Amino acid sequence: MWCVRMSDNKAERLEKIENQLVSERTKIKTMEDFSSPESLYEELIASIRKYHPSADISLVEEAYKIAYDAHQGQMRKSGEAYIIHPLCVAIILAELEMDKETIVAGLLHDVVEDTVMTGAEIAEKFSPEVELLVDGVTKLGQLAYEADKIEVQAENLRKMFLAMAKDIRVIIIKLADRLHNMRTMKYMKPEKQKEKSKETMDIYAPIAQRLGISKIKIELEDLALKYLEPEAYYDLVEKIAVRKNVREEYIQSLVDEVKKHIDEANIHATIEGRAKHFFSIYKKMVNQNKTIDQIYDLFAIRIIVDDVKDCYAALGTIHEQYTPIPGRFKDYIAMPKPNMYQSLHTTLIGPNGVPFEIQIRTWEMHRVSEYGIAAHWKYKEASNGIKTSGEQEEEKLTWLRQILEWQRDMSDNKEFMSLLKSDLNLFGDVVFCFTPAGDVKNLPKGSTTIDFAYSIHSAVGNKMIGAKVNGKLVNIDYTIRNGDRIEIITSQNSRGPSRDWLGIVKSTQAKNKINQWFRSEYKEENMLKGKELIVNYCKNKSIEYAKLIVPEYQDKVIKKYGFRDWDALLAAVGHGGLKEGQIVNKLLELYRMDHIKEITDAEVVGQVEEVTSKVSMLPKSRRKSGITVKGIHDVAVKFSKCCGPIPGDEIVGFVTRGRGVSIHRTDCINIMNLPETDRARLIDASWEVGSKEEKENELYMAEIKLFGNNRTGLLVDISKAFTERGIDITGMNSKVNKQGIATISLSFNIRGKDELNMIMEKLRQIQSVIDIQRTTG
Repeated sequence: MWCVRMSDNKAERLEKIENQLVSERTKIKTMEDFSSPESLYEELIASIRKYHPSADISLVEEAYKIAYDAHQGQMRKSGEAYIIHPLCVAIILAELEMDKETIVAGLLHDVVEDTVMTGAEIAEKFSPEVELLVDGVTKLGQLAYEADKIEVQAENLRKMFLAMAKDIRVIIIKLADRLHNMRTMKYMKPEKQKEKSKETMDIYAPIAQRLGISKIKIELEDLALKYLEPEAYYDLVEKIAVRKNVREEYIQSLVDEVKKHIDEANIHATIEGRAKHFFSIYKKMVNQNKTIDQIYDLFAIRIIVDDVKDCYAALGTIHEQYTPIPGRFKDYIAMPKPNMYQSLHTTLIGPNGVPFEIQIRTWEMHRVSEYGIAAHWKYKEASNGIKTSGEQEEEKLTWLRQILEWQRDMSDNKEFMSLLKSDLNLFGDVVFCFTPAGDVKNLPKGSTTIDFAYSIHSAVGNKMIGAKVNGKLVNIDYTIRNGDRIEIITSQNSRGPSRDWLGIVKSTQAKNKINQWFRSEYKEENMLKGKELIVNYCKNKSIEYAKLIVPEYQDKVIKKYGFRDWDALLAAVGHGGLKEGQIVNKLLELYRMDHIKEITDAEVVGQVEEVTSKVSMLPKSRRKSGITVKGIHDVAVKFSKCCGPIPGDEIVGFVTRGRGVSIHRTDCINIMNLPETDRARLIDASWEVGSKEEKENELYMAEIKLFGNNRTGLLVDISKAFTERGIDITGMNSKVNKQGIATISLSFNIRGKDELNMIMEKLRQIQSVIDIQRTTG
């Protein structure tokens, strides 16, 4: 870890500062506040009593006794008794004011997996409801996160969302479990810290945000940042601590001043100052390329009132006293965020000319803001126990139902992951617009009238031929602004959406519905074409098609490429998403493994001889950079310039006339669009496994296209990302269209796909970058 490079005294001092800052903001109690599991259990009961004084806690007490006995003798990495973990998870759930079934499941969530107790025994002792929750959390705990394996990651997320659909409390328990694990992550190995923190940042923090549970989301982000960027995190901790007293005095003076104005207006309100959390400040520094001294709005003042009428009255009072900054007022009460967050936000010029933000909300809005969907599991006095508030819960789960629809509609895991990440990350930046009837629609910032059409209904989007905004005709790629009133013009004679629309729309929903239309419209045609391409490839290579098409091989190929069934894979081959040679070669590889002793089978020998006879006539020279062409080493090999293959890419060779073998990526447009007559000249190729030293010495040219909103300093930020990682840019070309979108072509030298993915990920984090694509031909 980074702190080994600093003195023990400095590391210890920074950790104390960090603990103080975190506890002041979150009011989190640490293990040092408790002397034993018994004192933690007392804290749990006290937390439950705060929001439900008359609750029958006999079930909680029974669950604690069972968990205590079941985990007897087990220890955590920290050296603590294992029972500490389920107790802390239960306390987090109680702080979210969850029902007793959820708290019981939190206490028991590791009992089935780590001990001999069964799910049936839990159902018998407690209820089938508790058993369902424990089983759901146990299954989620078995999912392995592999950021570099999209098909594995997508399948895991599919399972996660299905578990959430059965009972959303499953994911709330899992979030509490992850939060406590992140709080105690310092006892894990550095590589495990980074792995879990990446998973937390990619999956759990966005889900907490989507469910509106900012209380958990904020802490998860801060803790993940601590292990992903430790130097930046502790630098931030130190700098915030240095100005802490000055800032606190300033915040308090502002709070007192605002309170005086609100009291004079006879508005009953609670007013408090709130420091922004570390990750929020870090993101602002990175996105705006500023130091902490240049960021003034490190805090916000929150005004909490009794009803909605008082929210707007308080806003009027504040705007009378301070100058509002134009364009920084947001009314999330009239138009809530997709996760049901409601507040009035306004940014004002303070007494010393320093901007500060004010948030105004009711107590109910504040509770929903902190606890999100968890706020709907409030204890209620009822003869049959604790129930949930169904209507609001349903409203908050609209997005989850949408994801489940995607799961049914999408066979391609890469597409599912792309849409899911887009959906989880875009909900913060929204634009509000209106239908002709006055209904509010919120869409991702940058959405077009096509996005709007598909938000109404698939049929409206599919039949769209034009749009009016505020009564005037506009192009269908018009970017919606806040407050626009939009009318979609449709025609029954429309032939449906254009593929170009996929590059125009911003919302996940619209992309999914357009893709769905193309899949359903051309599925049969693409399946037939895909099968025909595979059969013809086999004929050209003298491979017996019938021997390869067996269910066992098909299942393995389907899993490798992330499809749901063979028909979907055939359709992908038919529309060009996959190359038939990839599929046949994989099937052939599986066949060979099954028939290793019969390797002299005619179709295999025939294929090798055919390719060998073509290659043996070529000039002999040293192979190129660790490429093996069908087991033949003495062959002239060159990398194609059209797609720039690098180690880690799936590759294929193309036998040229008199110039050896040209190596392409399998997704190269030129290869995918080869005429039938030239497909016989394709030959298997693969990367040789070399030593670490050899890999580090070999450099390969990669080319990407970066798309972003044009701004001053964009090229500087891009160059900086490469410089920091010691990567040489060999070429750069930039152009900007009329809409202000910059297209930047970059070529540079790297060692392989891992390094490419790393730099692309870093570039995506640069402010105003929209998308990055590799050159494919």
